[in-house]
Amino acid sequence: QVRLVESGGGLVQPGGSLRLSCTASGISFGQYPLAWHRQAPGEERELVAVITHDSYTLYADSVKGRFSISRDGAKNTVYLQMNSLKPEDAAVYYCNAGMPFASAGGYVPYSWGQGTQVTVSS
Repeated sequence: QVRLVESGGGLVQPGGSLRLSCTASGISFGQYPLAWHRQAPGEERELVAVITHDSYTLYADSVKGRFSISRDGAKNTVYLQMNSLKPEDAAVYYCNAGMPFASAGGYVPYSWGQGTQVTVSS
């Protein structure tokens, strides 16, 4: 059974940085693409960033140049480094895993974490 556990959310001032972490278990980590989605109150859940099993990355236009997704196979962990945060980045951020060896463009999330809250406010 796939289990994804996020951490690292919190309150940050505009312009600040946070790093989210998501540790996976129950999967052969090196075979799976992983992604971060986010959902703000009253909004639909949206894709933020994807990283494939071979570390190809894809980002939403709204976060390009500010966010960076990475993965560490030794720790079964995917990260989302968020810099230059804006109030509109505030949301619950969800880690998820797709199907083995799926491409970034064809990414479909199948397993979800519980989410971690990111608040951007002065």
